[in-house]
Amino acid sequence: MAGRHKGKWTYVVKHEPDYFGKDGFRNPTAAYVEAIDVGRLSEMAVNLVSEGNAAESQGKIVIDLEKLGYAKLLGAGSVSKPLVVTVASASRRAEDKIKKAGGEVVKSG
Repeated sequence: MAGRHKGKWTYVVKHEPDYFGKDGFRNPTAAYVEAIDVGRLSEMAVNLVSEGNAAESQGKIVIDLEKLGYAKLLGAGSVSKPLVVTVASASRRAEDKIKKAGGEVVKSG
């Protein structure tokens, strides 16, 4: 492998363009959680009902985020519809926004 950054540079550029550089690193001890923002969930709510992934009950849209593959609800965005969301964990800001819109957050964890 000697000379890869000298005389064999054209070979590296042509045949092995990813030879140098970083590929990144994921901490193996950290827990990565699938999360969704309240604003995105509010936008998706009507489509989820039409697809059969959520239900509508008493004028509120009932969504189980664990069935959709999400473990946490975050507070970015705005909520325009009353939602009843079942999720393992949610941020305080997300809970406040859903309650202000007339919905509720049910923690299942």
